[in-house]
Amino acid sequence: MNIIATMAKHARLSVGGAAWASMACTRSQLRLDLTLGCGQTFRWRETGDGHWTGVMGGRVWTLTQTDDRLWYHVYNNKDAHKEVDNRKRKADGPAQQLNKSEKRWKVNIKEEEIDVPVTVKKEGEEEMLVDYFQLDVNLEELYREWGLADPHFKHISNIFTGIRMLRQNPTECLFSFICTSNNHISRIQGMVDNLCRSLGKPLCELDGTTYYDFPSLSAIADDKVEALLRDLGFGYRARFLQQSAKQILEQHGPDWLQGLRRTPYLQARNSLRSLPGVGLKVADCACLMSLDKADAVPVDTHIWQIAKRDYKCAAGSTQKTLTDKVNRDIGDFFRQLWGPYAGWAQSVLFCADLKKFQKLKEMPSIKLEDDKKASLPLKKAKLKIKNEKLDQIEKPTSVCRKKAKLAPQD
Repeated sequence: MNIIATMAKHARLSVGGAAWASMACTRSQLRLDLTLGCGQTFRWRETGDGHWTGVMGGRVWTLTQTDDRLWYHVYNNKDAHKEVDNRKRKADGPAQQLNKSEKRWKVNIKEEEIDVPVTVKKEGEEEMLVDYFQLDVNLEELYREWGLADPHFKHISNIFTGIRMLRQNPTECLFSFICTSNNHISRIQGMVDNLCRSLGKPLCELDGTTYYDFPSLSAIADDKVEALLRDLGFGYRARFLQQSAKQILEQHGPDWLQGLRRTPYLQARNSLRSLPGVGLKVADCACLMSLDKADAVPVDTHIWQIAKRDYKCAAGSTQKTLTDKVNRDIGDFFRQLWGPYAGWAQSVLFCADLKKFQKLKEMPSIKLEDDKKASLPLKKAKLKIKNEKLDQIEKPTSVCRKKAKLAPQD
């Protein structure tokens, strides 16, 4: 039986600074809004001005940033469940069942009892952030190199700074991108949420929103899952999800996807393409965003149009559809232009082409002023925190200053 503690509010830096930890990281090395909102992950939501809440490593996090630091609050699910469950049992007896069909439980407590869930900084949390955001790669240095090689990129990058590639869990990344076929970001987010809500483990509840872990391969592979997902509106993707999970487990084993991190790029991509519903674009997304293949360049209609419009790339100029050959030709074109981290550079142009971010290009000067105004509450919060008991927060060594190391292919 899983006990979900109803936690009244998402954490905010300006409210409870002592419950946060931080690490050195400038906005030029990471911008949360662009990195988490550009469509490479579907698990994060902006839950307050500049505050992003999502699931990583089986735990719920809220992230925010000031000019030179990345702040994080990790909700201690296990301890919170135990504490609230004990308190509730003493006061009211057994908890009441919330949903018999899902067999999940919920405990209600008064808002004043837990304003912000208690968090305890544990060893490994900062390392998880470093790994997830790949903060050992110096993004400023990469931007400089790409700008020298590509004047168009230099122009775009002056506005779209701090866009990093995430290093996601391979299962979550692959099965999320299977949902992207003929789809748009907001609908994909809804599908991924439904997948986690139906098959994942509940973690905690904040402001009435329950957060779930991403389901395991065995959960997705269950024979009943296709019908369940079709009822939830997944359409033909339901079969791809269930059959891909089943094929991985039956033919390769549960650790196969993780093992592809040690496999050369083209071999890993071809292996992924053997799965139902995994074409070149989905395979490249998984390679780039979870399998350490920084030279993988996912090509969709956005990137194809960018290649033709902004780079006069002739690949597929007479084609009406994006064929495998056109996909490979465009990928090779950008790899030759940008080098071993071509996939990272591609993500900057992809982000800059999204409709949701067009205002950044139209009014950059106004946007800069808005950013300064928006950062004032966080700056005040930072000053407030200095007067609190900051001995609870360690002072980690910055990892954002390291030089980018271009990892050789195996």
